[in-house]
Amino acid sequence: MNTLDIKPGERVKDVHFTEDTLSVDLIDGRTITVPLAWYPRLLHATAQQRKNWQVCGGGYGIHWPDIDEDLSTEGLLRGAPAPQGKMSNVA
Repeated sequence: MNTLDIKPGERVKDVHFTEDTLSVDLIDGRTITVPLAWYPRLLHATAQQRKNWQVCGGGYGIHWPDIDEDLSTEGLLRGAPAPQGKMSNVA
């Protein structure tokens, strides 16, 4: 992501899940909702592992330490699913 493209409102405010979606609330009031199937590590994680997330990357990223998953608001806004190789260490 080009640093000129970073918008302060695109920082992470909250993260929540349904049975088949991941939603990220941004501080500017928008919510990004994507299919959980796009992120196999999150799809196969337990509810407790999904709840254990941290804001990273200056507020523009989300990290799940229990499953070693990282997502950026830039990628979510682009609608970018996880690369195919990203599932290699998922049981």
